[in-house]
Amino acid sequence: MSSPTIDPIRLEVLKNRFASLTEEMGAVLMRTGFSPNIKERRDFSCALFDREGEMIAQAAHIPVHLGSMPLSVAAALQRGDLQPGDMVLLNDPYRGGTHLPDITLVAPVFFDGESRPAFFLANRAHHADVGGMSAGSLPLSNEIFQEGLRIPPVKIVRGGQLDSELLAMLLANVRTPVEREGDLNAQIAANRVGEQRLREVVNRYGLAETERYGHALLDYGERLMQEVLAAIPDGRYAFEDVLDDDGAGSGPVPIRCELTVTGQAATVDFATSAEQVAGCINAVRAITLSAVFYVFRLLAPPGMPGSAGAMRPIAVKTRPGTVVDCTFPAAVAGGNVETSQRIVDVLLGALAQALPEKIPAASCGTMNNLTIGGVDPRNGQLFAYYETIAGGSGGGPDGGGASGLQTHMTNTLNTPVEALEHAYPLRIRRYALRNGSGGAGRCPGGEGVIKELQLQGEARITLLSDRRQQRPYGLAGGQPGQPGRNALLRDGQCRELPGKCTVEGCSGDVLIVETPGGGGWGS
Repeated sequence: MSSPTIDPIRLEVLKNRFASLTEEMGAVLMRTGFSPNIKERRDFSCALFDREGEMIAQAAHIPVHLGSMPLSVAAALQRGDLQPGDMVLLNDPYRGGTHLPDITLVAPVFFDGESRPAFFLANRAHHADVGGMSAGSLPLSNEIFQEGLRIPPVKIVRGGQLDSELLAMLLANVRTPVEREGDLNAQIAANRVGEQRLREVVNRYGLAETERYGHALLDYGERLMQEVLAAIPDGRYAFEDVLDDDGAGSGPVPIRCELTVTGQAATVDFATSAEQVAGCINAVRAITLSAVFYVFRLLAPPGMPGSAGAMRPIAVKTRPGTVVDCTFPAAVAGGNVETSQRIVDVLLGALAQALPEKIPAASCGTMNNLTIGGVDPRNGQLFAYYETIAGGSGGGPDGGGASGLQTHMTNTLNTPVEALEHAYPLRIRRYALRNGSGGAGRCPGGEGVIKELQLQGEARITLLSDRRQQRPYGLAGGQPGQPGRNALLRDGQCRELPGKCTVEGCSGDVLIVETPGGGGWGS
């Protein structure tokens, strides 16, 4: 007997229903979160998965989260003891996570008569501190143990009840326990709202029909990606770019990509990239997969579902022990935020050889990570501030690059000045576009930004940034963007800072961060 025909109208309706419930999860997480990083910057992501752990829908959140989250769901599935009302918590990069501040919460969804979950809901939120050797948990580390509390897949909610003893253990190991508890509760609430909306869908269409169309979305994503690949000329395209350094004496660190396109399939090979390094810019394989997923989705039509089916025609090759597929116990704090950006740059550089009239020049190529922590002199409490700072995007065939924008693997907002100054003992002295930082070209690169923060008390500053030496490349005759710059102003003396460093700051010090501009396109 042939399977029932998929109704394209119903497929579109359910595609949007699934995406809508993940967007609503994000709205709940944003509105109920405690930290500025969640409620202001929206550094979180939400997605829906089928019973096999394949992603069938995602919200328009953070690319580096979404493409790697399926491995977190797989880690939750491997427990094998999930019951209704449970939620699994994890952040271990070597068991489905990316870096330790990104905590993922996975909720199985059961329906009557089902002995195993029919769906999974998951959200991932970047917590401003999870312990470790420096506030913000993005230190210049040499091993994973220095970066914070590493959490394997554990049940934080059992049968609908929060495990208070496990929560107490987690909160005892962070600098800002009240904030962490608030953000964790927001993640729990987001999954519960997602489950409510999913049950509404199943009540209307039935479980079998809902699952059937979930599978159809996977197939639909696969077909659309096959069309994308078929439009790329067959051939082999190679590109190489580097990270400035690893913050521990190694640099530059090359990342190499060889892209092979054959008909409706592609292979992306990163196996010849640099060996994993002593510093914290190592990326686990999940991050590399996420970056590849993101880049090829850029080529897809706007209505493409955010399903895992899109990755079926694409093989990703890595070699364990390299900077793009590191092995335990390598330090990984910067792999998620910095190396992911360079993987994107390298794959886009390879694609530009195949599609020269479609691919833009390099964007700023760094998230310009900044963490500041210490004791707040206003109340005597520990604080931990984290933010990524925008840069310029690359110019492209369709026009100049945008200025002051979070690009590629991040999709966060900035922390508004008023919220930042209210929450932390910091003052913003200047926040402006960095004129002249974009690369020249027929379609110039976007401008980076200048941000000057003044400390209101003693604090430790950690910068995890890149493109301070190597410039974002231009394409088609366009010029590269200007590199970034970090400096510390103290008592009228300006001290240049490297891209990756930790500095003990005094009250009155001014940290200056100037971010890279995007590359230009066209001569």
